[in-house]
Amino acid sequence: MFSNLFFGLKQASVPISLREYLTLLEAMNKGVAMWDVEEFYFLARAALVKDERHIDKFDRVFAEVFKGLEAVSGSSEVGEQAIPEEWLRRMAEKHLSEEEKQEIEALGGWEKLMDTLKKRLEEQEKRHQGGSKWIGTAGTSPFGAYGYNPEGVRIGQKESRHRRAVKVWDKREFRNFDDNVELGTRNIKVALKRLRRWAREGEADEFDLNGTIRATAENGYLDVKTRPERRNAVKLLLFLDVGGSMDGHIRVIEELFSAARSEFKHMEYFYFHNCLYEGIWKDNSRRYGEQQNTWDVLRTFGPSYKCIFVGDAAMSPYEVVYPGGAVEHWNEESGETWLRRATGQWPSTVWLNPVPEKGWRYTQSTAMIREILDDRMFPLTLSGIGDAMKELTR
Repeated sequence: MFSNLFFGLKQASVPISLREYLTLLEAMNKGVAMWDVEEFYFLARAALVKDERHIDKFDRVFAEVFKGLEAVSGSSEVGEQAIPEEWLRRMAEKHLSEEEKQEIEALGGWEKLMDTLKKRLEEQEKRHQGGSKWIGTAGTSPFGAYGYNPEGVRIGQKESRHRRAVKVWDKREFRNFDDNVELGTRNIKVALKRLRRWAREGEADEFDLNGTIRATAENGYLDVKTRPERRNAVKLLLFLDVGGSMDGHIRVIEELFSAARSEFKHMEYFYFHNCLYEGIWKDNSRRYGEQQNTWDVLRTFGPSYKCIFVGDAAMSPYEVVYPGGAVEHWNEESGETWLRRATGQWPSTVWLNPVPEKGWRYTQSTAMIREILDDRMFPLTLSGIGDAMKELTR
């Protein structure tokens, strides 16, 4: 299995040598990480990855090679290993039919949902498995983990299964998009070329054929002339939704990100989650401690910048229109307020959506964001990118 990890990293173009692999095996033989898959993950990453730019690729290969394995805690002696609680919990997940799902009703709005959650947290004294009232797992209560309720609050669950909870009270870590992805970016670059305004800048580093011929003829000797290279002078702001329901679109977002980095010299990017709020960030590993104030970004970059939001726009409507509706923190002002400020500062703003356009009508928040942006939402396809660039040139 360790050899599968080694060859998988090789295939993913992660620079790894036999020396790093032997270092990992030596650490395992000395018992550095034995019964905890998380400890083994950090050990393997420390031994095999020499450059943080390759951590994303390592994560994907690791997840594929060790898919299905869970952390096993306890003694290494035979017979003393306890069955992981996570295995038991997942075995208890309910697979509800469509009819059963339709019978589950929300409690009646945001305020009622929060009040009821508070009361049940006060009343409940122990963990509850299954059921429809208490906060627990594998049930139909609007509060808990690994259950089903379309307007529920997810507590104690690290990932979204149905992607329909109102608020996620889990601190989650999202990885940065890899801006070095090249496979599949060529066509995206072609689509992005519509958004161009040529200008010559920098040092003279482009051979000027006509100028050289003219100067040589005039002077009677070879007189090589150069001129500043032409650059795309468009200034671009790129806001990237990360985490949650966006996990299924990572590959295409990375391709777009990589293409944009190579196409636009004047480009700034920021990450957000679900909707724009008062804080955005540049590095997902430090998102909780090093956020930038959105007001500062609005003041720093003038109206001459083109602005592109990239996200599936799929979230609870509360996250768009309500103060306090954000999934991971208390927002004093609604997402709609911040989006309107952004479009006011940057009139040339579009939204690229990786979800197929035919699916937009099934998500209320998507319709709301389309309205806020005056219907300037485009599918994240080659034709959609082309149409978005055409819109930005108006």
